[in-house]
Parts: sequence; C-alpha cells; structure tokens
Amino acid sequence: MSNTAMTSIGTGAPAASDIILSARDLAKSYGKTVALRGVSVDIRRGEVLAIMGPSGSGKSTLLHALAGIELPDSGTVTYFGPAPADRRSAPDAATARQLASQSGAPDAAAATHPRELTALSDNDRTRLRREDFGFVFQFSQLVPELTALDNIAVPLLLGGTKKRAAYATAYRWLERVGLADHAKALPGEMSGGEAQRIAIARALSPHPSILFADEPTGSLDSLNSEYVMSGLVQLAREHAMTVVLVTHEPTIAAYADREIIVRDGILEA
Repeated sequence: MSNTAMTSIGTGAPAASDIILSARDLAKSYGKTVALRGVSVDIRRGEVLAIMGPSGSGKSTLLHALAGIELPDSGTVTYFGPAPADRRSAPDAATARQLASQSGAPDAAAATHPRELTALSDNDRTRLRREDFGFVFQFSQLVPELTALDNIAVPLLLGGTKKRAAYATAYRWLERVGLADHAKALPGEMSGGEAQRIAIARALSPHPSILFADEPTGSLDSLNSEYVMSGLVQLAREHAMTVVLVTHEPTIAAYADREIIVRDGILEA
C-alpha cells in the first residue's frame, strides 16, 4: 500500500485511459474565506484515494467539487465515464466493463465519454451524480420512515430499475454488509455502525463508477470505524469502483492506496 501526498496524480504520469476524474486549477471562496487555491489532481480508475487535512483545510470542498455537488469559482473537473445512453440502457454496464477488463478483454476505458462537470446544466449534473456516483457521509442520512431494505432500494428505483429487481438487488447488498436480518428494521432501531453499513449498501447498490465518502466514520467509535471502513474498501475493490475519501484520521486513511493532504486550500507536495 502506497500513501504519498502530492499535488498531481503522483510519481510517474499514468496513461490517459487510467484516469477516471481529472481536476485542474480549482479555486473556491466563500466570501472572504478562500477554500481552494488552484488545486489540480488526477484520480485513477479503481484506486482508493484519501483526502486528508485539518478542519477547515478545504478537503470537503475539494470532494464536493470533484463530485459536482458544488461548482468551483474557476477551474475544471472532467469525468471519464460511460456515455449517458450506456447507463440508461444497461444499469450494470460499469460492472460488465470492469469484469471484461479484469478478464483480459479490451480496455473498458476505451469507451469512456469525457464530461466537463462545470459545463453541464444543473439537470445533467444531477443525473450524472445519480447514475454514476455514489455518496456516503458522516451521518448515514437514511430516510427514517423507511426500512433498511427500502433505503437501499431507493436509488435503484429512482434510476428506473423495476421494483422486483430493485428489491432483489437491495437484499443482496444487505447480505453483503452482513445485515440481512435487519431488512425490516428502521434506522432508529439500528446502532450507528449498522446504519452506516446500510448507507454504504445504498451507495454501492447501483454500481457507481466512483464512490465519494465524506468522513464516513466520523460519527463512529474506533472499533466500528475500522469495521465499516474495511467493509467499504473491500466491497468497492470487489466491484472495481473508485473511492474518493475525506478523513482526518490516519488509521482510516491507511485503507487507501494513496493520500493527498490539503492545507489552507493547497495540496501539499
């Protein structure tokens, strides 16, 4: 495992087809507070990247810009993912391409469709986040009135999956996170660690190309944090997903392939 802080993708430039997300010269301010100062970073397909830094350093702002949640004041974010039509016609297309790539078939990246997030309309950016990205936050943000199974099925149903197929997939993800016996449990009946595992299953169930996790263990004790994080990384690797993780905990960042450190809105060399 290599954990190296850097201002670009790292030692030895990767081939263009290896890159799934590329940010260039990102700048962002909130009033007189400068959050990002010309940040550039490339993210490889299938890697787990940890963004570290002290509170207020700009690490969450960087994640939000990379995910298209917030637009930078200047700079670009380019996503090299499947074409929108591919996603709509085959919700599991990403998984099929990943398996083909792993088996020695032609490179899955060859069929990518570059999209500049900052140039998309609000509707197109929202659709991109729904179809290609998954999100896990510090608190599970489960819908309190829905069962664990219902919560996991929500993004599948919103993405157009038929109800029976959506719930079958949701139940398989419940099994994957070891909570099949919690299918009918409401969020208020779960521990913090259990709720976060349901949130991870919900985020991964549509097979996103990239999972963005903002302090996913920040509300958990150390034992649950490591259990949740090890499960998240294992599942993401099994499905060849890219993970972009924000954390201030070195023990959590240690699960990543690579670390970058943000301080005062700048990536440290």
